[in-house]
Amino acid sequence: MKKRLREYIQRRGPLKRGMSITLRLVVLLLVFSHIEAMAAELKPAPAVLEWSQLPPLPDPLGLAGPFAGVSNDVLIISGGANFPDGPPWEGHAKVWHDQVFVLTEPEGNWLSDFKLLRPLGYGVSVTWNEKIVCLGGGDKDRHYADVFMLEWSGNKLETIGGPPMPRPCAFSAAVLVDNTVYVAGGQETPSGTEALRNFWSLDLSGTAQNMKWEQLEPWPGKARILPVMAAQEGNIFLISGARLYKGADGKATREFLTDCYRYNPQSKRWKKIADAPRPIVAAPNPGIPLGHAHILFMSGDDGENFFRAAELKDKHPGFPPELFVYHTTTDTWTKMAEFPKRVPGDLGKYHNAGTWPPVTTTITKWKGRYVVPTGEARPGVRTPNVLWAKPTAMAGSFGRVNYAVLGLYLAALIAMGFYFARREKTTDDFFLAGRRIPWWAAGLSIFGTQLSAITYLAMPARSYATDWALLILNIGIFAMAPLVIYVYLPILRRLNITTAYEYLEKRFHVSIRLFGSLSFVAFQLGRMGIVVLLPALALSAVTGLNVYLCIALMGILSTVYTVLGGIEAVIWTDVLQGAVLIGGAFVALWIIAGNLDGGFSQIVSVGIENGKFNPAHLNWDWTSDALIVVILGAIFTNSLVPYTTDQAVIQRYLTTPDERQAARAIWLNGFLAIFAGVLFLLVGTGLFVFYKANPQRLVPLEKVDQIFALFIAGQMPAGLAGLVIAGVFAAAMSSLDSSMHSIATAVTTDFVRRFRPNFAESTYLLFARCLTIALGVSGTVTAMLMASIEIKYLWDFFLGFMGLLGGTLAGLFMLGIFTKRVGAAHAWFGAIASMGMLLYVKLATDLNSLLYGAIGVITCFSAACLFSRIMPMPRTHSPYAPNLQN
Repeated sequence: MKKRLREYIQRRGPLKRGMSITLRLVVLLLVFSHIEAMAAELKPAPAVLEWSQLPPLPDPLGLAGPFAGVSNDVLIISGGANFPDGPPWEGHAKVWHDQVFVLTEPEGNWLSDFKLLRPLGYGVSVTWNEKIVCLGGGDKDRHYADVFMLEWSGNKLETIGGPPMPRPCAFSAAVLVDNTVYVAGGQETPSGTEALRNFWSLDLSGTAQNMKWEQLEPWPGKARILPVMAAQEGNIFLISGARLYKGADGKATREFLTDCYRYNPQSKRWKKIADAPRPIVAAPNPGIPLGHAHILFMSGDDGENFFRAAELKDKHPGFPPELFVYHTTTDTWTKMAEFPKRVPGDLGKYHNAGTWPPVTTTITKWKGRYVVPTGEARPGVRTPNVLWAKPTAMAGSFGRVNYAVLGLYLAALIAMGFYFARREKTTDDFFLAGRRIPWWAAGLSIFGTQLSAITYLAMPARSYATDWALLILNIGIFAMAPLVIYVYLPILRRLNITTAYEYLEKRFHVSIRLFGSLSFVAFQLGRMGIVVLLPALALSAVTGLNVYLCIALMGILSTVYTVLGGIEAVIWTDVLQGAVLIGGAFVALWIIAGNLDGGFSQIVSVGIENGKFNPAHLNWDWTSDALIVVILGAIFTNSLVPYTTDQAVIQRYLTTPDERQAARAIWLNGFLAIFAGVLFLLVGTGLFVFYKANPQRLVPLEKVDQIFALFIAGQMPAGLAGLVIAGVFAAAMSSLDSSMHSIATAVTTDFVRRFRPNFAESTYLLFARCLTIALGVSGTVTAMLMASIEIKYLWDFFLGFMGLLGGTLAGLFMLGIFTKRVGAAHAWFGAIASMGMLLYVKLATDLNSLLYGAIGVITCFSAACLFSRIMPMPRTHSPYAPNLQN
């Protein structure tokens, strides 16, 4: 035994020494990283807006309460009120206006030859379908329920009527979600001493005759005026506001509020969320969505000087300059920046010189930036300034040490390719590594192949954003292992085949083999782009690297070592990257716990408090992650499809010396799937708790899938972050190299060798290598083309794609193994029925993509069995026919 072990170590000497050095480097990095982490200081939050100015309004006084929006790429500001004769503390009256100002270009001049139907101010407006929808408002004498739309057409301003609101309303807030405008709060009359507790919606997509207001259940809080609303990810947020009540003099006075609420238009339910840090009354409306989960609210009246306005007069300091950001996932508030306030010593003739944080104005988006037009600078004083704000992109900063570690790691992968290139003499070496891979390496390679960068980044993102309901998917891999080991594996191993689809020819017909192989190739071609795109998006966001450069690096490097080293290089790089990724997840969890006052126990307690450990959704909603949906996905889409039909996985079964070692590899992968699933979900929960406790460290991200990459680059010490990011690169490259190599294996074996069996062995090997190069280029280009596709959760898309193409194929293998009556014609009928059903489900229903695998398998199997009963045919093959038993 010792002699054999010594021989194995000598045979693997260079590889073993390389891995040993790598492990030592990892340990050293952990030690130094711990020291650096203890000394690390909190980085300041980056600025979220870049400010500039458009031409000021022609009215030098400015306006409060204007309507604002964009029509056919033209900025329009209309209505509002000011004090043209002098400030109110000198006894001058407020005047409402009907003037409309139009700006066609950012550097142009305002056009002012247009008017509203009446002087009007303090209504709300939203931009929809190239029109500005104006709602409510009032003047000195009354408030209105009017709804009208302004449209710029051919240098003319057209006014289109709309259905009036249920009640007259001014000083309210409004927000647009899809085609529906929502209005909340307000005041029915100018002299009213009570605010409205109203929540109305109007679907704008219908015809003028069909548009009708719907009165919805209001928020579970006090009635209010001047709240702020916002929309993010389809949800509506109602922030702050002021309650009106009758004061001692019989007139209305205000209670400034901080309570906030979230409304889900699908469930039509309100939920109380964290209070704002201070009142944000009359802030520019609506709030600005940043990334996928942040909302920015600027300025607003905190009420501190509201009751002293008459006393302060021109010495009023203006409204607070803070810019607050609310994070919808962690339910936290943080101050991200300040408004660029500039107050000169001499206020000038109109008391409004300089730049002031405005209130009572409408934010609108124009030419990719947010316009904050005019508004109230101080009580009784308006500003003519029209501000223009651009959200700033997160500046990636990876550092030299991290880049050095990344470069060394990737160089090591290339070196492994050159090392194994010396052993690749035949197609048996290139495709199956001479069947000399030990079981533990094969098991780690199966795990590494399925542990794509998609899993590594997106699974923590799911538990960060939701809960642990998807853990069942990983449990399904272990649960289905006995079926694979005791039913599928013996047949595949004893046939002495190279691809799984050779079995389909022996059981049915060569046409079924070709269909199966083509289905697999089509799936892998689509998969290659997805598994490279996700990490490229995440890495480009946190490192500053161009997304296309990230894709190119992964594509080129993985192609090089796969062409050189074949399946042996692929397997051993899988082993290395799997170890690095698991280690990286452990270290991330360690750093998270170390930066929390309560350590790991805080992760558990806060996670439980926020429902993060919820294991299942007990409902019958087939479009959501309901328990039954996840169970079916675990059995079929996430287990049966990849582990019985995927050549990239089955090829690992065939690289071990015998069937017993292949079975061990499958068991090892099943165990690792559960272990890694728990670890990754725990990391996601840890990220939630960490950023809930430290919201100032969380910057706006375009996609939730970038959250773990943000933590790695932003919170992990230099060197260690580089190693883990290198592991993410390697994970994506591992999935890509597995796809490239398995496609080359399938095409060479199922097509070239099948129909041209007399070529020299060197010809097949050369063809496989050339095809691998072509596939590497194809996968890289595909990822680049997909870089602009909007996908909420790329992991969901990947699983759906897998079920769509893999379900039919898994059904064919089940037919071959579990039936004896089904022949080639029946199998074809089942395959066609399955593809038709999947196409219908994909295009005509909203079913969760986790169900695609089950639908494909069940439809294929049942349709073929039914057809075999209706039209029985002579059975030429069965799974245990003489030609298969040996």
